[in-house]
Amino acid sequence: MNIQISYDYRKDDLEKLPLHELAQFVLAREEKPFNTEVSICFVTDEAIAELNEKYRGKSGPTDVLSFECDGVDDDLSAMTLAEDPIFELGDVVIAPDVAARQTREFGTSFEEEISLLLVHGLLHLCGYDHAEDDEAEAMEKREADILEDWSKRTV
Repeated sequence: MNIQISYDYRKDDLEKLPLHELAQFVLAREEKPFNTEVSICFVTDEAIAELNEKYRGKSGPTDVLSFECDGVDDDLSAMTLAEDPIFELGDVVIAPDVAARQTREFGTSFEEEISLLLVHGLLHLCGYDHAEDDEAEAMEKREADILEDWSKRTV
């Protein structure tokens, strides 16, 4: 899997976190093919607020946005060979300053909050949503399960 991470903001705080490994862990758990590509970008509140306004019609910064590229409903079962084309899952954009503020609100650490936002964003790219109560419940359970398994891994 090709995980591209751009530390456009707060690089010193973020590059020491095992985000590449966590992204690979999530995509493997979601059974994405080995030729899956995803990009993750960390941006300022202003940058994510612009994207939030442009693509969601909402003002102000949000914590995470996901932008799908190739369709989540595409049949990927045949993608097993090295010569298969890259499956561009999409992009995840995270605002670390929003995450930092949320740590105070939720009593989490910065790493825990960033990890949750990364998992949340990747699950959106994998087809999860939280528009309806039942969808939100399923997505939150999946996030919790993945993060619990992630915390139990052997390093």
